Amino acid sequence: MIKTRFAPSPTGPLHIGGLRTALFNFLFAKQNKGEFLLRIEDTDKKRSEKKWEKEIFENLEKLNLFWDNKVERQSKRKEIYKIYLEKMLENGTAYYCFCTKEELDKEREELIKQGRAPVHQGKYRTLPLKEALKKNGNPVIRFKCPLNKDIVFHDLIRGAIKINTNDIGDFVIAKDLNNPLYNFTCTIDDYEMQISHVIRGEEHIPNTPKQILLGEALNFPIPEFAHLSLILGKDKRKLSKREGSTAIADYLKQGYLPPAIINFIAFLGWNPGTDKEIYSLDELIKDFSIKKVSKSGAIFNIDKLDWINGMYIRKMNLDELTQKCLPYLKQKKGIDNKKVVLAYKDRLKKLEDITKLTDYLYQDKLNYNKELLRWKDMQDREVKKSLTDALNLIKENNENIKEKLIKEAKKASSIGNFMWPLRVALSGKKASAGPDEIINIIGKEESLKRIQSALAFLTKS
Repeated sequence: MIKTRFAPSPTGPLHIGGLRTALFNFLFAKQNKGEFLLRIEDTDKKRSEKKWEKEIFENLEKLNLFWDNKVERQSKRKEIYKIYLEKMLENGTAYYCFCTKEELDKEREELIKQGRAPVHQGKYRTLPLKEALKKNGNPVIRFKCPLNKDIVFHDLIRGAIKINTNDIGDFVIAKDLNNPLYNFTCTIDDYEMQISHVIRGEEHIPNTPKQILLGEALNFPIPEFAHLSLILGKDKRKLSKREGSTAIADYLKQGYLPPAIINFIAFLGWNPGTDKEIYSLDELIKDFSIKKVSKSGAIFNIDKLDWINGMYIRKMNLDELTQKCLPYLKQKKGIDNKKVVLAYKDRLKKLEDITKLTDYLYQDKLNYNKELLRWKDMQDREVKKSLTDALNLIKENNENIKEKLIKEAKKASSIGNFMWPLRVALSGKKASAGPDEIINIIGKEESLKRIQSALAFLTKS
């Protein structure tokens, strides 16, 4: 059975890169009728926090990336790691190393001077375990790396990758029996969880030969590997912390819809080979292919996310969208928020936009700008006349108000001479909904009140 895993460290919020890793693992597993597993790598006690773990769970659930089976936690598996460490020490594939920091620094300097890879040469690799146990000190545990052996693996995205063990050296796998390090715990966990495919970021490529070596030493089956490209900024450089620092939880709070986020993330490196850009999660499961994931860097473009999210917003029915917009809308007696959402549905990139776009609808008093009330080179008397004509028209009734306003506007020297002052009088803004939409939302009495206020402002100034 195909089994993939997402293995985050709960040392901070879930970001774009982490979510992409989770999504691609999820899609690959589900497409192949397999399992998507979740493992929390929380061995770093100082930096791991339960709040980040909880946020990871909540984010994945909101995005419908549900994992199979129970969550595995490395902090609960220390005894298991200890058993494997003892086994490797006993069979000679690992050993205790007593080198001091000063010795290691000196070794590194000498190797660099010689133009060789600055990797540990294994001073204690031949020391028998019995003698090592008698020595004083605080030794680390190193893997006894085979000498001059080519490690070749076929990356599902990048093809064949080869590295010689002389460029790896005897690497540390544990600080001591109770404190195993990443490459060791990862290898053990992937074996015990029966992971068939490891899909992760390209920063892990240097770890892969080490994990293969550990797996071979323990007679484990070696999983398939696929390494995703870096996510780049618009300048095609590695996405900076600042540029891509927004946590997934914050995108959700801003009103980016879960299916839109998933749709956007899927295209960070994957291309279906068609012009289709809007995909549901089910469609992604059906069409996703690891063979169509690029090894070139994926460009993070917030404008693209805005566009995709806008498409999803416009596809939603009015009742559902209104419910989702309620946390971002103010409340005022006499205003039907469904009408507000209808007027602004096509203008939204994300749900929180509606707060700023519609604030004027809920205000009791607007601040006017004389210049803004004018359309182009209109004179004050022309502005007053347009507003007075609109006032009289609205006093009659609000039925078919759009048609009535257009008919009245056509009588003016230009449509803008009538519509612009009216819209600004009703909103106080340079950009807003149309006059008919505003009147329909705030009602006849409030509309008359605002036009009268604008006229009074013009008279005073």
